[in-house]
Amino acid sequence: MPAQIVETNDTPFQRLDIDPVTLDIIENALRNARIEMDATLVRTAMSPGIREQGDSFPLIADPAGKMIVGQFGSFIDGFLRGFDGTLEDGDMIFLSDPYSCEGAISHSNDWLVLLPVFKDGRLIAYTAMFGHQSDIGGSVPGSMPIRAKSIFEEGVRIPPVKIWKKGEYNEDLMKLVMHQTRKPDWCQADLDALIASCRVAANRVVEMAERFGDDVYYSATQELLARNYRAMKALIGQAVAEEPVSFEDYICDDGMGYGPYKIRCTMRREGDKVVLDFEGTDPQSVASINFYLNENMFKMFFGIYMIMVFDPQILFNDGFYDLIEVRIPEGSLLKPKFPAALSGRTHALGRIFDILGGLLGQKTPEFLNAAGFSSSPHLFYSGWDNRPGHEGNWFQLFQIGFGGIPGRPLGDGPDGHSLWPGFTNVPNEFLERYFPLRIERYETEPDSGGAGLHRGGNGIHMTYRFLADGAIAIHDDRWFVPPWGVNGGHPGERATKILERVDGTKEIVGNKVEEVEVKAGEQLHFITWGGGGWGDPLDRDPELVALEVRQGLVTVDGARDYGVVITDEHSVDSEATAKLREEMKAGRGELPLFDYGPSIDELRAACEAETGLPAPVQPVWHDQPDYAEAAE
Repeated sequence: MPAQIVETNDTPFQRLDIDPVTLDIIENALRNARIEMDATLVRTAMSPGIREQGDSFPLIADPAGKMIVGQFGSFIDGFLRGFDGTLEDGDMIFLSDPYSCEGAISHSNDWLVLLPVFKDGRLIAYTAMFGHQSDIGGSVPGSMPIRAKSIFEEGVRIPPVKIWKKGEYNEDLMKLVMHQTRKPDWCQADLDALIASCRVAANRVVEMAERFGDDVYYSATQELLARNYRAMKALIGQAVAEEPVSFEDYICDDGMGYGPYKIRCTMRREGDKVVLDFEGTDPQSVASINFYLNENMFKMFFGIYMIMVFDPQILFNDGFYDLIEVRIPEGSLLKPKFPAALSGRTHALGRIFDILGGLLGQKTPEFLNAAGFSSSPHLFYSGWDNRPGHEGNWFQLFQIGFGGIPGRPLGDGPDGHSLWPGFTNVPNEFLERYFPLRIERYETEPDSGGAGLHRGGNGIHMTYRFLADGAIAIHDDRWFVPPWGVNGGHPGERATKILERVDGTKEIVGNKVEEVEVKAGEQLHFITWGGGGWGDPLDRDPELVALEVRQGLVTVDGARDYGVVITDEHSVDSEATAKLREEMKAGRGELPLFDYGPSIDELRAACEAETGLPAPVQPVWHDQPDYAEAAE
């Protein structure tokens, strides 16, 4: 049974005509309320992942649960279908279980707070915020076990419950939840920040309704949704063909020695509607790399990509969802059966953006992006502190790494950036102040961005020196299958992780490892991958290539990928460059639309020699049992 809304005033909202000035004022007031949610969160939260990096996502929705402003798409309808209870004035919902809300949040580390906003007895809006908790219990610090085979190993699972009920706080529930985590101080502060953010936005909504009138506010939100629908309908007609196009990409491995895992999507237009079908995606993994992809979340991803590529002025919201149909096979990597593990879903989540780029660019190559930094690599470091004044304290770091954004139609991909535009880097000074480590290197990794008319962004080389014994875990990808280039651009370089031991020996470690013991004085070289290049590298300005050599973004040898010869003084040898470019053009065929690099078989054969790691083994799938039927 879906959620039941308890209202003391059943007068329906009246749909009114809204003049452009009023609509613009309400639209910008909603934007500002969303920004204020973020500001409130940052000032209140304690964990580095939320306070410093911004791993949190706000939302303001209409009474039907459709997002008006936000960042991650609306998850409210999935919650409403799965919540068997009532919602009334003074209630606030708290949840973290992906299986209880149709994947609206996709792993249990994301804690969601949802506030139904009532005014004069009527539900007028929803505000919501979720953020990644640094620890929720489970088998490993950070609660993201790579080798987990079920969600039961990944920490506390919270079904939709009322953290506030008719204005009363459920303190006993909070004691129970916080008892499961290794960092209850962080988690409590972060949860309080989520709650405060939702209340701030709710206050702003009520203020708008009081200023303009309930019906005017409601009508403005519906016009914003309708405006988005009209804009997206036009974009879809221009950019999506009726003939189906398909694209596929890979998750390199599952951390248990198997891979790669294929994600495949076919896109076509049927009238005004886009159909996106993931038939051909590999079955779910026995490990934790599964991504429970909520259909509305993917619709939002599609809309964001369309808007950012074709018309960035559009305010994206949920108004266009009826124009998109998403089909995801049950039991696949993107819709695993309960109780499949989900904590490592970040790689598949990020790869979805590369898939969208490959689909949407085939009709209009001039708008095509290369593959980029489509993941959020994680580093975990935990143990007992030994610094003066901190002796015996448990420390636990969770940090998201950055990499190379793809080469784009309008220019180079930025170096060392996040997949999510709103994420910010944790300052090195913060890390050194609060954790027993020192950052000895933080710089771009030259040549890691794929060569092209527009260069792919470079990855980052970050060197940590650990000052206390402890254990680390790494979640990363793109170490086996490189990020592809487009329109003649080259693939980007792959990720690498190197441990430098106290005895001077070096060892290459996997990109999905956990419980790796480290000693005080040892170093980890955390090298992320670059973005693919865009366009013919031989068309890039040689003087720009020389400048980037001087800046340390490209090496002298790397300049030759652009057909540019660099002198000892780091300037262009014009005569040698012209000759080299002529030879390179004569020795190549037609430039490919997509340059994937070597085939999977070729990558396997060369894997150990090129990466220092054994090649992943092709997975063999068996029928997944239905847990619910087995339990009966």
